[in-house]
Amino acid sequence: MGAYRKILLAVDLTADTAQVAARAKALAASQGGAELALLHVIEPVPVVSPLDIPEVMTPATLEAQEVIAAGARERLAKLAADLGVPAKRAEVVIGNTKAEIVRAARESRADLIVLGSRERHGLSLLVDFTEDAVLHKAPCDVLAVRVKPSA
Repeated sequence: MGAYRKILLAVDLTADTAQVAARAKALAASQGGAELALLHVIEPVPVVSPLDIPEVMTPATLEAQEVIAAGARERLAKLAADLGVPAKRAEVVIGNTKAEIVRAARESRADLIVLGSRERHGLSLLVDFTEDAVLHKAPCDVLAVRVKPSA
């Protein structure tokens, strides 16, 4: 297997992001300076009426979603700057997290996806977590970085 040339770092912008980003940056450097790109996915704001009937997106919902996206863009831009990644390789998208990570990896022809993974217990073992879905659908290798729980 050759060196990784393009690494997609998928982040959730939580406190654990720094651990995952540090691992991806070190890995990129160890690969002779692999190109690192960042992706943050925002799940669409659910729109449900009191009768649980999906409604059309309202201007207020769209505005709220854009406020969330703007905040995420700021945080992702800061992370990109801290990692030395050009702003043009840091993207915030709205969509299904699992599908968007796989899409971004495919479109950018990434050799590796790096994302965080948390320890699971009990009923949470039955849930389809992002890292599991990405692992099975990705067009490339996937590195799930085990994040240490916060104190």
